[in-house]
Amino acid sequence: MTVSVALAAPHPAAVEAGRAVVAAGGNALDAALAAAAALTVVYPHQCSIGGDLIAVVRPAGGTPSAILSVGAAAQGIDVAALRVAGERMPMNGPLTVTVPGVVAGWAALAGLGARLSWADRLAPAIALASSGAVVSAGLGRTIRTRPDIVEADPGLAAVFGGLREGDTFVQPALAASLTAIARNWRTFYKGHLGHRLAAGLAALGSPLTVADLAAHTAEATEPLTATAHGAQWYAAPPPSQGATFLAVLGATDLLTTSRRAQLARDALLGDPRTGPVDVDGLLLRTARTWDPVAAGPRPTGDTVAVTAVDADGTAVTLIQSVFQSFGAGLLEPDTGIVLHNRGSMFSLDPQHPGRLSPGARPPHTLCPSLALTGDTVLALGCQGGRSQPWILAQVAPDALTAPDPSTAVTRPRWVIGSRDVGYDQYTLVLEPGLPDALAATAATLGLDVVTTAGPHDDAGHVQVARLSAGTLTAASDPRADGTAAVL
Repeated sequence: MTVSVALAAPHPAAVEAGRAVVAAGGNALDAALAAAAALTVVYPHQCSIGGDLIAVVRPAGGTPSAILSVGAAAQGIDVAALRVAGERMPMNGPLTVTVPGVVAGWAALAGLGARLSWADRLAPAIALASSGAVVSAGLGRTIRTRPDIVEADPGLAAVFGGLREGDTFVQPALAASLTAIARNWRTFYKGHLGHRLAAGLAALGSPLTVADLAAHTAEATEPLTATAHGAQWYAAPPPSQGATFLAVLGATDLLTTSRRAQLARDALLGDPRTGPVDVDGLLLRTARTWDPVAAGPRPTGDTVAVTAVDADGTAVTLIQSVFQSFGAGLLEPDTGIVLHNRGSMFSLDPQHPGRLSPGARPPHTLCPSLALTGDTVLALGCQGGRSQPWILAQVAPDALTAPDPSTAVTRPRWVIGSRDVGYDQYTLVLEPGLPDALAATAATLGLDVVTTAGPHDDAGHVQVARLSAGTLTAASDPRADGTAAVL
């Protein structure tokens, strides 16, 4: 039985991949997974099977759950040497590569009610990798503006060097890896593909081993929840910054609350597997305040969000990421896999909850969310690095109730940050058309103010899919290369 699906993603090829699997009988989970796989081929500067995945899923008529497929640092990581080398983690390179979680995350999502086979869901992505994809505006811009990243690594240079928007590029090694995953996804962690990847990582200087890959599992857990805008909202728990989104959602003074939540997150977010995390503090349920902590490297490129809801009420919002543009700046040539640099988010402070230690998962910016009311299911997610909580909080009310959710994603937005948005000092970055009162509030918070010339990547790439009163709608942010459709 064919079911209609609302799907939004930051590249048309991803939506077309979803269209193909829906036509073959897939549901929202199949569509989202096919789109996510296609994005690892056509948007390699933002996501890869060498990255991580966090999702929130609601099976039709069921209770939402969170999927955390966040990879850990190598057991053999030399923490002491990194502390001697500097006060911060490297921005990229082999020591920032943690175990990739995307493939295990796909498997966990599929297990929640996907209908089709791995071969069906990955077929569009394999075709794009083997037959060729067209360089999008976003990919072409990244190759053009970050030649230092692309040309410095032989693997990246061989595939992407010199490409321009409109060119066609093929990735035969990646096609072979995706084909192997379609046959048996576990090969990525415990089979031939994992052994090849581990050997390639070792050659690149990474301490990750076959044992590190084999130890990875995706975590299915209860999401954090909050009530706002007449809906129940769901977000992933730590090491995701989902608590920060829920802390600011529905705030009457969103900018001031976001600044408080930003400071709390930078001080408190870490991996609950390696030590206690103060979730109440992240949710701003305590009166405690924190001193500013300098933000880490700017996550240009960052992430992709995919949102899907079907007519049966199955909903998924997933985000997968290589963190910075082209991640660690490494493409392992034997497998064709771009590696993420999520390890750059670790703190080298031994007292910080997000401290680097063997087997620890880094603090994560990925912040997908779902909302439920009596007759509405909303899947919401965005690219936007550390600013995802306040980006989503600005979009949430209209995404939930506006007759056309595209009005929610096109409206001007603001973000706050420092190095993560390209400034040395903490700054409020405004798109044109926002109220003057925001600048006045920023002054009271000690923030510099900058207004961009127009809509800007730093304001995020929001994706929306919704079922409301029996009607499916979707919207994709015009700041990206994407599209949305009801399939």
